Amino acid sequence: MKKIICFFICACTLLQGMSVFAEGENDTNLGINAKSAILIEETSGNVLYEDNPDERLPIASVTKIMTMLLIMEAVDSGKITLDDMVSVSENAMSYGGSTMFLETGEQLTVNDMLKGIAVASANDGCVAMAEYLAGSESAFVDMMNDKARELGMENTHFMNTNGLDEDDHYSSARDVSIMSRELIKHRTIFNYTSIWMDTLRGGKFQLANTNKLIRFYDGANGLKTGSTSKALCCLSAAAKRNDMQLIAVVLGAPTSAERFSSAKSLLDYGFANYSVNTQITAGDKIQDVTVEKGIDSEVSIVAADTFSTLIKKGGEDNITTEIEINETISAPLEAGEKVGVMRINRDGQTAAEIDLITANAVEKKGIGLIIKDFLRTIFYGNRAVAQNDEI
Repeated sequence: MKKIICFFICACTLLQGMSVFAEGENDTNLGINAKSAILIEETSGNVLYEDNPDERLPIASVTKIMTMLLIMEAVDSGKITLDDMVSVSENAMSYGGSTMFLETGEQLTVNDMLKGIAVASANDGCVAMAEYLAGSESAFVDMMNDKARELGMENTHFMNTNGLDEDDHYSSARDVSIMSRELIKHRTIFNYTSIWMDTLRGGKFQLANTNKLIRFYDGANGLKTGSTSKALCCLSAAAKRNDMQLIAVVLGAPTSAERFSSAKSLLDYGFANYSVNTQITAGDKIQDVTVEKGIDSEVSIVAADTFSTLIKKGGEDNITTEIEINETISAPLEAGEKVGVMRINRDGQTAAEIDLITANAVEKKGIGLIIKDFLRTIFYGNRAVAQNDEI
């Protein structure tokens, strides 16, 4: 059984009934010159602006976002490490376009391959990593399509790892934002996508980021450019300011300059009009609670996750928070054991349920300590037991 032990109001009103976020505000003229565009906030996934976001379009090297996502999943799951050596096949070496000039038989680390893919948009690096992870590029492409289906990317189909023009290879601005958001859950990727200039092969090979916003836009930290004759100029641009991470996707811009200016307009709009309100942060202490049959009489309860809300600047969150703790909490307890839940309500609807967990482990009393506490109670009362007075 659980008991409700706390209920409080964090904020009361929405200014003039204003919506806390916008779903596709297209009435604002942002000067976007592209076939398709979308702007989302990362934490919530809320759409702040959209224009023709679901049309199936070629996306060129923006495809590499999915390639990097599968690489990062393999790294973070322990399947591979950043220090693993990747051998280059003749097939991988044969790819042209933007490359890191791999040679057949050459070996580079996963770390260096990621640099080449993220910074220099290396087609050959994508194929080398695909073969390393899946045995062949075609098997890796199957993994890409499986991941797209898992993420609910309804207007996406991949035919290769790098985005070279090919029939039946397409995505949409919305789907690109979905896989971009999934990629940056792996925060290590920013170690690569935010590089402006670097080197490989002991300084012999220079890298310069194809995403010019990295140098010229405040807070830019990713993600990937793309351009082919069929796709025109594409970009998934990520930037963070004041704890708010935005993702702007532009597909089918007529020139490189216009894709960057369109992405900048989207990001400027987001940062100017929205902000993130953090309601609870993972590790925040909620309270101390009594532990039955434990060596320690109390344990601290903390939030397991972080929860933030997106608000329109000038407005306020209508947030209420309800905390429920298990009626009885008994030892033994493991650190991180769930003992309750924080329910965060927004406008009367449940927005999130955050697990409440123990901050540390509590061992169960042995029989000797139980007898000793019993004797203390008889001779000195409950106060002595609580204070651990000696008999």
